[in-house]
Order: sequence, then structure tokens, then C-alpha cells
Amino acid sequence: MQLYNYFRSSASFRVRIALQIKGLPYDYIPVHLVKGEHQAPAYASRIGDALVPTLVTDDGAALSQSMAIIEYLEETHPTPALLPATPLARAHVRALAQMVACEIHPINNLRVLKYLVRELKVDEGAKNAWYHHWVRSGLEAFERQLALLAQERETQGLPPSLLCWGDTPTLADCCLVPQIFNGQRFNVDLGGLPLTMGAFDACMALPAFQKAQPSACPDHEA
Repeated sequence: MQLYNYFRSSASFRVRIALQIKGLPYDYIPVHLVKGEHQAPAYASRIGDALVPTLVTDDGAALSQSMAIIEYLEETHPTPALLPATPLARAHVRALAQMVACEIHPINNLRVLKYLVRELKVDEGAKNAWYHHWVRSGLEAFERQLALLAQERETQGLPPSLLCWGDTPTLADCCLVPQIFNGQRFNVDLGGLPLTMGAFDACMALPAFQKAQPSACPDHEA
């Protein structure tokens, strides 16, 4: 397989984590977003939205959108699983993942921040205030959800979660960790989020997350 991605892209980071967890080899192909390489015809002609990541499967199919890619990997390589065994637990994990992928990330990614500055003439301070507000408020909601799930696990007689759900990485962890990385990069206040940051720290103790992080990418100094 081939993964077209950018080392700082949180969506790309999600897929790298999933590939590492499942132990799947792939060719790393950098696409530099800041330099606009994703808009070059050679790349953009293959993917309708001309974004990263793109996974090219062993049979040559090109898949876009990180969540769809991870679900594809889960279906084609089901172990180790990124979704729990029961429908209810899977729904909880998907909800946590979507809180990041659908609520926090879309309004704070690179193209949105560029639009704020270039088209709406927002200054650097206002842009950062935008970013901080939406990331912080989103993570506060994530923390509240983790607290509710902790209560549910206790009611069901399940042990406390070490990660987002249980003690093995799930789709939710694949989404949370890159968002925290970006929050740290932009100096977002991450205090007062004990469950969220506890899950992040537990993830980053695992080799799969360490190997997938931006500083481990071959293009991280580009």
C-alpha cells in the first residue's frame, strides 16, 4: 500500500496510527500542504477533494477521507481491532472519534485558517483566538463524554478505561492523539482535562503512536 500524506496533517496522522497498530507496511509518500503539492494535477486528478491522506491499496484503488480509510483497514484487517466487540461500545467509540473528526478538526484545519487570514483579513491574534476557542471547547465536550462513559462502564461492572474506551487503542484514540498534538503546537490550554490527557499520555506510551507521530515522519523537517 501507499499512503500519500503530510506529516502535520492530523487526518494523515490518524491513518498512520491505524496502520502502525495493525502492523501493516506501506510506502510513505509526502504531499506538502503548505507548498500546495496537493493541488498539483498529478495528485489532485486522482482524488476529488485533492486533500490528504490518500491510501492506495495493493490492488491500486485510491481511497480518500481518513475515517473511511481506517474503517476500510478495520474491515480488511480486523485484528487487532480498532472497534470494540459490541454494537453499543462501537457506537460510543465512533461518537468519540466523530467529536474530533467532525466537530473540532474541520473548522481548524489549514485551509480554514488560511481563509480566515487571506480572504477575511483576520489578523494573527484573532486567528489564534479562533483556533484556541474551538479546540478548547471541543476538548471540554470530549472530556465530559469520557466522564459519562466512565460512569456507564462502572454501572456495567467494567474496569475504568486506560485509553478512550477500555485498555486497547480504538478509532477514538486514533483521532484524539493528532488533535492533542495540534493543540499543543498552537499552545491551546489543555489543563483541566484529566481523562482526555490521561488517554493521550497512555496512547503515547505505545510504540504504534510513537512511530506514527510527526517527528518520526521522513518529511518532518520539510
